[in-house]
Amino acid sequence: MSFRYDEDSLGSVEVPREAYYGAFTARALKQYVVTGHASHPDLRDSFVMIKRSAARANMQTGAIDAKKGDAITRACDEILGGKLTEWFVVDMINSGAGTAFNMNTNEVIANAALRIIGKDLGEYQYLHPNDHVNMSQSSNDTYPTAMHMSILMGSEKLVPELHLLKDSLQSKADQFNKFRKIGRTHLMDALPITLGDEFASYAVAIDKCTKLIQYTAAELYPVALGGTAVGSGANTPDGYRDIVISELADISSLPLVKEPDMRHGLQSRFAAAAFSGALRGLASELGKISNDIRLMASGPMAGLSEIGIPAVHAGSSIMPGKVNPSLAECMNMICYNVMGNDASVSMAAGAGQFELNVMLPGMLKCILESTDMLYRFIPIFRANLIDGLTANEGRLQSDIQRSPVIVTLLAPRIGYQKSAQLYKESLATGKTIRDLVIDMNLMTADEVDDLLS
Repeated sequence: MSFRYDEDSLGSVEVPREAYYGAFTARALKQYVVTGHASHPDLRDSFVMIKRSAARANMQTGAIDAKKGDAITRACDEILGGKLTEWFVVDMINSGAGTAFNMNTNEVIANAALRIIGKDLGEYQYLHPNDHVNMSQSSNDTYPTAMHMSILMGSEKLVPELHLLKDSLQSKADQFNKFRKIGRTHLMDALPITLGDEFASYAVAIDKCTKLIQYTAAELYPVALGGTAVGSGANTPDGYRDIVISELADISSLPLVKEPDMRHGLQSRFAAAAFSGALRGLASELGKISNDIRLMASGPMAGLSEIGIPAVHAGSSIMPGKVNPSLAECMNMICYNVMGNDASVSMAAGAGQFELNVMLPGMLKCILESTDMLYRFIPIFRANLIDGLTANEGRLQSDIQRSPVIVTLLAPRIGYQKSAQLYKESLATGKTIRDLVIDMNLMTADEVDDLLS
């Protein structure tokens, strides 16, 4: 491999000759060996859109000449079109405030622009990563803006999947509404409900979670781009902020607006933490639904066996014919990861000092990871598990008939004490409450059937 030598404020750095990154990135690659994963595609695209919008705003305000501005714009368009993405190499968790990734972006765009104007990689005297690509910007304002954008991009992928999941759950609720089953509190028999009631409640829960995610996503629309260092707006030309945010909203198709208080926009990570909290709430509900499905499907002989689950693969390497609730189990594990990620986000959100929270890369890695896991797996969970669930009608009816807890429905007619005696006798003798009531001439068969229906 041949090399070139790029200069930065710390001196000369050896860089692969054909690399589109430069000195800062070369140094960062030796320091930030953390997750083994380079930047998320949504974060990369968000940053490139910011650089493109900044170049156009700088041209419109006269801060940069058209030749350089056009070259930067064209370089950004190439990257957004899928070229040169392999040169965004800095680890997802990198320097505080994401400076390393901001500079990785500046260097790749600068070198791409140099090629466009007929210069060699690294000839920064003609077009510089800091002086031109990063003009009117700071890591202080670009990374929080890109953070908001990439979270919103993830939200746009997740929300449609949640709508489809809610619809599937409601469809199951309608399908199962004719099947009565024993309700349970404290894992003990309680009053009867329908199997459809169970799934209707799940649909409501997902709908509520979706609305909360959308609500918290809207808190991410304001961005502090143009605030540069500490929200001061230093080194930005007049009119720049309005233009750059307008350009960014246009190219990203996101409803971005100016953050009214730029210092708040750099100090506080409230909006991102709130979105992460909404993901945690969704994980709580999905985990509960998955646990219920696992319990309802337990058996087939020694469990509840109220529902049947689709077989997605063999359940055991040693027990032939076994079918496990594998997709529900996978969803549980995803939910626990989301909850853990939110714990990290919450701590990082409170770890900012004074004018800047520097924990953004760690926060964003967690939020994007959570969003990705959810939007990727929910369609599988829906199509391969929820849509294929079946009701075990015979078992449901048998449980209703055998459970002594339905004596609760008789209490207003025969009294609490007599009902308690019937409960104990049913457990002791194995007789159903219905048969005992009829045998004791407490009610006629028609009366008890009408009451228990």
